[in-house]
Amino acid sequence: MTDYFKHPMALVESENIGRGTRVWAFTHILPGASIGADCNIGDHVFIENEVVVGDRVTVKCGVQLWDGLTLEDDVFVGPNVTFANDPFPRSRCKPDRWIPTIVHKGASINANATVLPGLVIGANAMVEAGSVVTRNVPAFAVVMGNPAVIKSYASTLVNNVQSATKSEVNTPMFELVPEVRAYRLPIITDLRGSISVGELGKGMPFLPKRYFTVFDVPTREVRGEHAHRTCHQFLVCVRGQVNLVVDNGQSREELVLDSPSLGVHIPPMIWAVQYQYSSEAVLLVLTSDAYDAADYIRDYDEFRRLGLDFPTLGGRGERTA
Repeated sequence: MTDYFKHPMALVESENIGRGTRVWAFTHILPGASIGADCNIGDHVFIENEVVVGDRVTVKCGVQLWDGLTLEDDVFVGPNVTFANDPFPRSRCKPDRWIPTIVHKGASINANATVLPGLVIGANAMVEAGSVVTRNVPAFAVVMGNPAVIKSYASTLVNNVQSATKSEVNTPMFELVPEVRAYRLPIITDLRGSISVGELGKGMPFLPKRYFTVFDVPTREVRGEHAHRTCHQFLVCVRGQVNLVVDNGQSREELVLDSPSLGVHIPPMIWAVQYQYSSEAVLLVLTSDAYDAADYIRDYDEFRRLGLDFPTLGGRGERTA
């Protein structure tokens, strides 16, 4: 007797199948596979030995889960999704170890997508149908195409109507991530052209100790993707435009930086991502501290965990400079 459902035409060799899981016809699960509770494994699915599937995972018809693959809780895998696990396959040549591929909690991979070996699909990410994923996908990113590129971010409030040309002076702008503030920077225009001014120590949220510029970014590239433990940042797109996503560990918001008249203050313990750079975009970043590699948090899961140790951060208050 088992505490999961197995269709009479399914072949289940594994004894590690969670309670309430449903395995449908013509599916074959090898002995070493581990399947969590309350999963739904559709028809014509093949699952190899070195595969770990979490709880409440949906695997639709026609999918093969090869050695080295981990699907965390609440992952959705659409029909005929293909996972590869060998970057240089040859007949009868088995590698010494399989390259691990991880799909983090809550991510979705739509029908007929292909995921190359050794990649990480971030939590709650969305891979659109037919995409070919050749690089890691950040948490909450929506990717599509061949090769797949980021088109947007899931569960993100997009402030399209509050672009730089429509904002008010020092308007909060960010409803869901109130720790982040936008600042109107004065622009002075005459017959000789225009200048944008920011006075250090006056009207700025901190006194900068460092600056850098980001430019010549291919449109498919993503910058940022990190948080700081103690460092503040102030971002101004001095030319072109770039999309900015900010995340306090509970909510995300997105803003188009499209004018040197708009600056955005990002305090510590806010995850920030910049993407969809226009070809001519130049992003100026001022920082409150000199470069310190140890101040960076580059793993989103670590950022979420650390946020629990900062009760005044992550959507639960505002940290001062």
